[in-house]
Amino acid sequence: MKKRVPPVNIRGVGLITAAGFIAEVGDISRFEHPRQIQKLAGLNLKENSSGKHKGKSSISKRGRRRLRSLLFQAAMPLVANNKEFRELHSYYTTRLQNPLKKKQSLILLSCKLIRVFFALLTKGIAYDPEKMMNDIKRPLLQEAA
Repeated sequence: MKKRVPPVNIRGVGLITAAGFIAEVGDISRFEHPRQIQKLAGLNLKENSSGKHKGKSSISKRGRRRLRSLLFQAAMPLVANNKEFRELHSYYTTRLQNPLKKKQSLILLSCKLIRVFFALLTKGIAYDPEKMMNDIKRPLLQEAA
């Protein structure tokens, strides 16, 4: 018996984005972990190093170009329209230790969107913004508590 998938009600994610994700990924039950989908999209990190030289880390871009493009283009309206993703974007770009550039933050939010889609599709649950924000471990909040 197939699980009934709840409708995507994430503010900033439309029907075309959800359908494009499912079309590119295919059957979600093939994957055991969202990192496998990140690797399929080419969003996994690689380091350009050789011998004693330690290079910069960047995304590998070895996966599906359309999936990577779809996720990146979906991250921009998410930051503009979704309060939770906007808070995450501002946190990543303004944190004291290791602040990210805006494009790096959008790539990270694309990976977050993969994890959200993976949880929604495998568990058959509805999107809960409070649960998504509670799963994030922020050192400033832990020190204040």
